[in-house]
Amino acid sequence: MEEQALVIALVGVLGIGAQWVAWRTGWPAIVLMLAAGFLAGPILGVFNPEHAFGELLEPMVAIGVAIILFEGGLSLDFRELRHSGSAVLRLATIGVAVGWALGALAAHEIANLAWPVAVLFGGILVVTGPTVVIPLLRQSSVQTRPASILKWEAIVNDPTGALCAVIAYEYFRISSESPDATVWQVVPPMVIAALVAGLIGYAAAKAIAWAFPRGAIPEYLKVPVLLTTVIAVFVLSNQIEHEAGLVAVTVMGVALANMHVSSLRSIHPFKQNIAVLLVSGIFILLSASLSVDDMRYLNPQTDTGFAFVLFLLALLFVVRPATILISLAFSSVPWNERLFLAWIAPRGIVLVAISGLFALRLNELGYADGNLLIGLSFAVVVATIVAHGFTVNTVAKWLKVKGDTRPGLLVVGSTPWTISLAEQMKQLGTPVMVVDSSWQALGAARKSGLPFYHGEILNEATEHNLDLAPFQVLVAATGNEAYNALVCNEFAHEIGRDSVYQLGESTSEDDRHALPPSIRGRALFESGFGVTDVNERQKQGWVFRKTTLSEEFDFDDAQEKLPESAHLLLILRKSGTMRFFTHVVRPEPRPGDTVISYSPPRAKTPEEVAAKKAGREGPKAQPT
Repeated sequence: MEEQALVIALVGVLGIGAQWVAWRTGWPAIVLMLAAGFLAGPILGVFNPEHAFGELLEPMVAIGVAIILFEGGLSLDFRELRHSGSAVLRLATIGVAVGWALGALAAHEIANLAWPVAVLFGGILVVTGPTVVIPLLRQSSVQTRPASILKWEAIVNDPTGALCAVIAYEYFRISSESPDATVWQVVPPMVIAALVAGLIGYAAAKAIAWAFPRGAIPEYLKVPVLLTTVIAVFVLSNQIEHEAGLVAVTVMGVALANMHVSSLRSIHPFKQNIAVLLVSGIFILLSASLSVDDMRYLNPQTDTGFAFVLFLLALLFVVRPATILISLAFSSVPWNERLFLAWIAPRGIVLVAISGLFALRLNELGYADGNLLIGLSFAVVVATIVAHGFTVNTVAKWLKVKGDTRPGLLVVGSTPWTISLAEQMKQLGTPVMVVDSSWQALGAARKSGLPFYHGEILNEATEHNLDLAPFQVLVAATGNEAYNALVCNEFAHEIGRDSVYQLGESTSEDDRHALPPSIRGRALFESGFGVTDVNERQKQGWVFRKTTLSEEFDFDDAQEKLPESAHLLLILRKSGTMRFFTHVVRPEPRPGDTVISYSPPRAKTPEEVAAKKAGREGPKAQPT
């Protein structure tokens, strides 16, 4: 009992610690999690998950994968397929067939696996996996269409690859019992089982979509009911056919996402948190479960190890590129995006979990090569994650599919003050977007040439019509402070509580609102200027000023140059990161930073006053 509790604690510390290091360094989180698991397990021997959990390890991992697939399905909205639907359909049909055939051929001819083992492993290799693709896309900035294709392919092909492996296994199992068995004895029952599992998942989604909005489930029970339903659907479908549960939970997630159940929005933060915890935990557990014997097969000094290295190279540089190029031939996807998709295909949890499951079953059928699948599957995961994780940004730049790399600023509310702020930030190279539901109010943004979006930011359709990925900071500054707080509270879980800002409570007693700090965004300016305050100063001619710091010209020098009544707004780092001055936080300036202040108009010198007066009076008449 104590050992299991200790292992759970260590897995949590290692997994979340690896995610934190990845956030600080920019390294791929999956690589760090695998490294942490290897060190804790086979290398240092700190703990052994199989010894700690025994027979519970496999169902724990299986249920974790099911929940991850469900959470991934919840992020798939059919409206995303407007520009990538054809490509996703091709990859889910042609791509699966081509990838299975080429993967099996490479496993047999290069890795020297027996045909039954090679065919089964080729089916498993079809998966890419949301557990690795989504974190990779989150850490890199890739354009919308290729990112959408990769995400859909990863989630749709995960259960498909599992079913391919089940079909291969069932065929060879029946063949060992009846040499005259044909594929048609195996495939139709499997397809029927998958369809039944899909129907179970859809029915569960329909039940949730009916019950939640009608108050049949109290708010505090919605998350427990949803998770329990997912697990029940997964287990029930697996009783029909092995791995059919993955199809059921994926269908359930996608169906719920497209039924647009408004009450599900409140559980988004929880589902994201549970996905991060599960991905971290499962990667640590699986990599720590490796044994030294599993890794001996990968020693390049041996014939087997050398063949495996060649197989990995073929998988990276032949199988994946050929699969993408054949699947997307004569499609509307541009060539630079096809080449990007041809390179990016990291494998993850599902590959390892299914390989470990079928390795044991193949041994029972008398195929000794089944033992090789465990080590080889981890080799594929490590090779693809390292190769693609460390090169995704570079390849995206080469092929020009890189999105905005500088953090963007999303401004809610088109007012004279926000337009002035957006113009200043745009001049400094920060991607900006002004959002307002009033077309008339957006006139100033259109006149200034600023990017804008006409629509209600809180409308669910905005999530699909406006790509929010480039914007890492939100400033809500409409004329309604309560609405600003509502916007900040809504986007805090997506952008981050420390990255949503609004103007403070107005200093005018008539305009002051007693809003709880817990639902407000961070208050801009150390003085906590409110909406009325900045509007009055804007009418008085106040402007934004920028000052760049250096080793010789520091922050104190910059403040001396500003008028006494000036107020500091933010610091813009060289990387584009924005750090705002608020009533509780004062960022530390560094050389190279640009300080943005909000200042009154500079007093004119006597010479400027005289020149302006002379301009109004016109040139004096010359004596004749």
